[in-house]
Amino acid sequence: MFLGYLLGGLPWGLWIGRAKGVDLTALGSRNIGATNAFRVLGPAWGIAVFVLDAAKGSLAALLPRWLPIGTATLPPLALSLAGGVAAVLGHMLSPWVRFRGGKGVATSLGVFLAIAPIPSLIAFGLWIALFLASGFRVSVGSIGAAAAYPFLVWFFASAGAGRALLTAVSGAIAAFVLIRHRENIRRLLAGVEPPIVKKREGGAR
Repeated sequence: MFLGYLLGGLPWGLWIGRAKGVDLTALGSRNIGATNAFRVLGPAWGIAVFVLDAAKGSLAALLPRWLPIGTATLPPLALSLAGGVAAVLGHMLSPWVRFRGGKGVATSLGVFLAIAPIPSLIAFGLWIALFLASGFRVSVGSIGAAAAYPFLVWFFASAGAGRALLTAVSGAIAAFVLIRHRENIRRLLAGVEPPIVKKREGGAR
Protein backbone atom coordinates (compact mmCIF):
# COMPACT_ATOMS: atom_id res chain seq x y z
CA MET A 1 0.00 0.00 0.00
CA PHE A 2 2.19 2.80 -1.30
CA LEU A 3 -0.35 5.48 -0.38
CA GLY A 4 -0.33 4.28 3.24
CA TYR A 5 3.45 4.40 3.25
CA LEU A 6 3.45 7.99 1.98
CA LEU A 7 0.81 8.99 4.53
CA GLY A 8 2.70 7.35 7.38
CA GLY A 9 5.88 9.07 6.30
CA LEU A 10 4.48 12.58 6.70
CA PRO A 11 6.97 14.05 9.24
CA TRP A 12 4.66 16.34 11.18
CA GLY A 13 7.15 16.90 13.98
CA LEU A 14 9.85 17.96 11.55
CA TRP A 15 7.55 20.29 9.62
CA ILE A 16 6.04 21.91 12.70
CA GLY A 17 9.52 22.39 14.14
CA ARG A 18 10.75 24.02 10.94
CA ALA A 19 7.71 26.31 10.90
CA LYS A 20 8.82 27.46 14.35
CA GLY A 21 12.46 27.82 13.28
CA VAL A 22 13.63 24.63 14.99
CA ASP A 23 15.18 21.50 13.49
CA LEU A 24 14.14 18.48 15.59
CA THR A 25 16.77 16.32 13.89
CA ALA A 26 19.48 18.47 15.50
CA LEU A 27 18.06 18.93 19.00
CA GLY A 28 17.11 16.75 21.96
CA SER A 29 17.01 13.08 20.99
CA ARG A 30 17.04 14.14 17.30
CA ASN A 31 13.86 12.16 16.82
CA ILE A 32 10.99 13.72 14.83
CA GLY A 33 8.26 12.11 16.94
CA ALA A 34 5.95 13.55 19.55
CA THR A 35 8.22 12.98 22.57
CA ASN A 36 11.08 15.04 21.19
CA ALA A 37 8.63 17.64 19.92
CA PHE A 38 7.23 17.87 23.46
CA ARG A 39 10.70 18.41 24.92
CA VAL A 40 11.96 20.85 22.29
CA LEU A 41 8.83 22.71 21.14
CA GLY A 42 6.73 22.49 24.31
CA PRO A 43 3.74 20.46 25.52
CA ALA A 44 1.13 21.95 23.19
CA TRP A 45 3.16 21.22 20.06
CA GLY A 46 4.18 17.80 21.32
CA ILE A 47 0.53 16.87 21.80
CA ALA A 48 -0.28 18.28 18.35
CA VAL A 49 2.41 16.09 16.76
CA PHE A 50 1.08 13.06 18.65
CA VAL A 51 -2.47 13.68 17.41
CA LEU A 52 -1.36 14.25 13.82
CA ASP A 53 0.85 11.15 13.82
CA ALA A 54 -2.05 9.09 15.19
CA ALA A 55 -4.46 10.60 12.66
CA LYS A 56 -2.29 9.64 9.70
CA GLY A 57 -2.22 6.06 10.99
CA SER A 58 -6.01 5.94 11.25
CA LEU A 59 -6.42 7.45 7.79
CA ALA A 60 -3.99 4.97 6.24
CA ALA A 61 -5.94 2.08 7.80
CA LEU A 62 -9.32 3.38 6.63
CA LEU A 63 -8.49 4.62 3.12
CA PRO A 64 -8.06 1.17 1.51
CA ARG A 65 -11.70 0.44 2.38
CA TRP A 66 -12.90 3.62 0.72
CA LEU A 67 -10.80 3.90 -2.44
CA PRO A 68 -11.22 1.77 -5.56
CA ILE A 69 -7.66 0.48 -5.57
CA GLY A 70 -8.15 -2.81 -7.37
CA THR A 71 -8.04 -5.02 -4.28
CA ALA A 72 -11.75 -5.62 -3.84
CA THR A 73 -11.13 -9.35 -3.50
CA LEU A 74 -9.34 -8.82 -0.18
CA PRO A 75 -11.40 -8.69 3.02
CA PRO A 76 -11.74 -5.27 4.70
CA LEU A 77 -9.59 -6.28 7.68
CA ALA A 78 -6.70 -7.33 5.44
CA LEU A 79 -6.96 -4.06 3.50
CA SER A 80 -6.89 -2.00 6.68
CA LEU A 81 -3.98 -3.95 8.14
CA ALA A 82 -1.98 -3.59 4.92
CA GLY A 83 -2.54 0.16 4.89
CA GLY A 84 -1.77 0.42 8.59
CA VAL A 85 1.46 -1.57 8.44
CA ALA A 86 2.58 0.55 5.49
CA ALA A 87 1.87 3.71 7.50
CA VAL A 88 3.89 2.54 10.51
CA LEU A 89 6.81 1.61 8.27
CA GLY A 90 6.48 4.98 6.54
CA HIS A 91 6.66 6.75 9.89
CA MET A 92 9.74 4.81 10.95
CA LEU A 93 11.44 5.11 7.55
CA SER A 94 10.02 8.30 6.12
CA PRO A 95 10.64 8.93 2.41
CA TRP A 96 10.42 12.64 3.19
CA VAL A 97 13.36 12.52 5.65
CA ARG A 98 15.87 10.27 3.84
CA PHE A 99 14.29 7.18 5.37
CA ARG A 100 14.67 8.34 8.95
CA GLY A 101 11.70 8.67 11.27
CA GLY A 102 10.08 8.20 14.63
CA LYS A 103 9.45 5.15 16.79
CA GLY A 104 5.92 4.48 15.58
CA VAL A 105 3.95 4.61 18.83
CA ALA A 106 1.42 7.31 17.93
CA THR A 107 1.01 6.07 14.36
CA SER A 108 0.49 2.48 15.56
CA LEU A 109 -2.11 3.70 18.04
CA GLY A 110 -3.95 5.51 15.25
CA VAL A 111 -3.88 2.44 13.03
CA PHE A 112 -5.28 0.10 15.64
CA LEU A 113 -7.82 2.59 17.00
CA ALA A 114 -9.35 2.46 13.52
CA ILE A 115 -9.25 -1.35 13.39
CA ALA A 116 -9.62 -2.63 16.97
CA PRO A 117 -10.68 0.28 19.22
CA ILE A 118 -11.34 -1.61 22.47
CA PRO A 119 -7.91 -3.25 22.94
CA SER A 120 -6.30 -0.06 21.64
CA LEU A 121 -8.03 2.10 24.25
CA ILE A 122 -7.04 -0.38 26.96
CA ALA A 123 -3.43 -0.23 25.72
CA PHE A 124 -3.55 3.56 25.80
CA GLY A 125 -4.82 3.41 29.38
CA LEU A 126 -1.93 1.08 30.23
CA TRP A 127 0.47 3.54 28.58
CA ILE A 128 -0.85 6.35 30.80
CA ALA A 129 -0.60 4.21 33.95
CA LEU A 130 2.99 3.18 33.22
CA PHE A 131 3.95 6.70 32.22
CA LEU A 132 2.72 8.07 35.56
CA ALA A 133 4.06 5.18 37.66
CA SER A 134 7.54 5.51 36.12
CA GLY A 135 7.88 9.20 36.92
CA PHE A 136 6.83 10.57 33.50
CA ARG A 137 9.02 8.33 31.34
CA VAL A 138 7.35 8.02 27.96
CA SER A 139 9.47 5.05 26.95
CA VAL A 140 8.20 2.94 29.85
CA GLY A 141 4.60 3.49 28.78
CA SER A 142 5.42 2.83 25.13
CA ILE A 143 7.43 -0.34 25.78
CA GLY A 144 4.88 -1.75 28.20
CA ALA A 145 1.88 -0.98 25.99
CA ALA A 146 3.60 -2.41 22.90
CA ALA A 147 4.57 -5.62 24.70
CA ALA A 148 1.04 -6.10 26.05
CA TYR A 149 -0.86 -5.14 22.92
CA PRO A 150 -0.93 -8.49 21.04
CA PHE A 151 -2.29 -10.17 24.17
CA LEU A 152 -4.92 -7.45 24.57
CA VAL A 153 -5.97 -7.97 20.96
CA TRP A 154 -6.32 -11.71 21.46
CA PHE A 155 -8.46 -11.32 24.58
CA PHE A 156 -10.57 -8.28 23.66
CA ALA A 157 -10.91 -8.23 19.87
CA SER A 158 -14.08 -9.67 18.39
CA ALA A 159 -13.87 -13.42 18.03
CA GLY A 160 -13.71 -14.69 14.49
CA ALA A 161 -11.44 -15.69 11.67
CA GLY A 162 -9.80 -12.28 11.62
CA ARG A 163 -8.66 -12.29 15.24
CA ALA A 164 -5.64 -14.52 14.57
CA LEU A 165 -4.54 -12.29 11.68
CA LEU A 166 -5.03 -9.16 13.76
CA THR A 167 -3.06 -10.66 16.66
CA ALA A 168 -0.21 -11.71 14.39
CA VAL A 169 0.06 -8.31 12.69
CA SER A 170 -0.21 -6.43 15.98
CA GLY A 171 2.58 -8.63 17.34
CA ALA A 172 4.79 -7.78 14.37
CA ILE A 173 4.13 -4.05 14.79
CA ALA A 174 4.80 -4.33 18.54
CA ALA A 175 8.13 -5.99 17.75
CA PHE A 176 9.06 -3.13 15.41
CA VAL A 177 8.18 -0.59 18.10
CA LEU A 178 10.24 -2.44 20.72
CA ILE A 179 13.23 -2.61 18.38
CA ARG A 180 12.98 1.14 17.82
CA HIS A 181 13.11 1.56 21.60
CA ARG A 182 16.29 -0.50 22.07
CA GLU A 183 18.34 2.53 23.17
CA ASN A 184 15.61 3.48 25.65
CA ILE A 185 15.67 -0.06 27.03
CA ARG A 186 19.44 0.16 27.52
CA ARG A 187 19.08 3.48 29.35
CA LEU A 188 16.27 2.12 31.51
CA LEU A 189 18.38 -0.88 32.50
CA ALA A 190 21.26 1.50 33.31
CA GLY A 191 18.95 3.77 35.31
CA VAL A 192 19.65 6.85 33.18
CA GLU A 193 16.47 7.21 31.10
CA PRO A 194 15.26 10.82 31.56
CA PRO A 195 11.61 11.69 32.22
CA ILE A 196 9.79 13.92 29.78
CA VAL A 197 8.85 16.26 32.64
CA LYS A 198 11.42 16.91 35.32
CA LYS A 199 10.24 17.29 38.88
CA ARG A 200 10.91 20.67 40.40
CA GLU A 201 13.57 20.80 43.04
CA GLY A 202 12.06 21.71 46.38
CA GLY A 203 8.61 23.21 46.58
CA ALA A 204 6.85 26.50 46.64
CA ARG A 205 7.10 28.38 49.88
